[in-house]
Amino acid sequence: MMLALSILIPAAAAALIAACHRRPNLREAVSLAAAAGLFACVASLGGDVLRGARPSLAAGEILPGFALAFELEPLGCLFALVASGLWFVSGVYSIGYMRGNDERHQTRFYVCFALAIAGAIGVALAGNLLTLYLFYEFLTFVTYPLVTHHGDEPARRGGRTYLALLLVSSMLFLLPAMAITWWIGGSLDFAPGGILAGKLSGPAAAGLAALYAFGIGKAALMPLHRWLPAAMVAPTPVSALLHAVAVVKAGVFSIVKVVVYVFGIGFGAEAFAWLPWVAGFTIIAASIVALRADNLKRRLAYSTVSQLAYVVLAAAILTPLSIVGAALHIAAHALGKITLFFAAGAIYTAAHKTEVSQLDGLGRRMPWTFAAFAIGALSMIGLPPAAGFVSKWFMVSGALAAQHWFALAVLVASTLLNAGYFLPIVYRAFFVPALPDDARHGEAPWPMVAALVATAALTVAMFVWADVPLALARRLA
Repeated sequence: MMLALSILIPAAAAALIAACHRRPNLREAVSLAAAAGLFACVASLGGDVLRGARPSLAAGEILPGFALAFELEPLGCLFALVASGLWFVSGVYSIGYMRGNDERHQTRFYVCFALAIAGAIGVALAGNLLTLYLFYEFLTFVTYPLVTHHGDEPARRGGRTYLALLLVSSMLFLLPAMAITWWIGGSLDFAPGGILAGKLSGPAAAGLAALYAFGIGKAALMPLHRWLPAAMVAPTPVSALLHAVAVVKAGVFSIVKVVVYVFGIGFGAEAFAWLPWVAGFTIIAASIVALRADNLKRRLAYSTVSQLAYVVLAAAILTPLSIVGAALHIAAHALGKITLFFAAGAIYTAAHKTEVSQLDGLGRRMPWTFAAFAIGALSMIGLPPAAGFVSKWFMVSGALAAQHWFALAVLVASTLLNAGYFLPIVYRAFFVPALPDDARHGEAPWPMVAALVATAALTVAMFVWADVPLALARRLA
């Protein structure tokens, strides 16, 4: 029942939000109440998962032998906790942003946001590859109206890129990978130790791994990453949803899920020998693009491409410590990156500035916003006291345990690059005098500031108290 409620709550909320379109306060109250209810539902299941249980639900067969099945395992529980918890904070932030910028089509925005959370929860709870694929594609379609929210030509162009790359990659690569898995393994049900353990090796295994890695386009491995910066035409709460709560997290979650439950951690390393090189190239190349970007959202978008590849790199190393690091980084990146996007939206709302070169002196007028931005930046760099330090510690430890010197070099180099494109923003905001013709203003509306302060506090809290995410991540290894 609790598994069913976890999917039904956001779906039912979408219907209620649509029914309340003439009463904005009630509409937004429904969104927040549903988010709180969903988090309570997932959290109530988390204790059982930590004790070793695997709550499951069979929702019937779509075709003979192909069931719609749900099962909550540790990685899915971690993802579901992140998505449900950040839905509530995003809801508070969205109230300030959508009203502060007098955005149109606000009811459609909240409906699609709730449906996107339903899709993300469906991915998190998927008990087999078929269920994961159905919710993965559902997530693509329900986020398209969010990407094209403004309805102008840039929005439509960004939406076309978003939809085309994600659908083409999943249909051309992910579907065939699932068919091959079923043909060789005889099942699509996720299995501890891997569906394909002992059934595939050599070039065939490497080829199948490539189909999965590039078929899961939401993981944004280069060259299938362009959909992510193209989607930055959306309002900032949507950018936060794409980068932190649902879409990209569904991508890297699916990658880790495939590595752990389709191939298995003990699978032959030759199947994934090529993947760290692709992930490493993505990390460095995206970081260099971010370093040169003046537009703040573009810089954050390419930072996300780089940070997602961290998860893929750690998963491909195939050591217990690196798998723990990959799982932890799903949560750490979510908290840090949503803080950064919240701050970017607050800057736009209060100061109408979108470029890094325009941020001189803003930290004195928006101290809460830029203090939170600084914490998010520390997390992305991987420095204490922020959550990114914890996940990067396990990644580095995993690379050392495997003696994977290339992965270690990439982690070190990217840390320096991250510092190179984040720290100057903080420096400009607090230590460079404001432009003389800059209009006077203060912080953004209080719901936005409250939300970004909350996510910054959670980023620090995960560094200080990482017991729950760490316990869930260790159950994968």
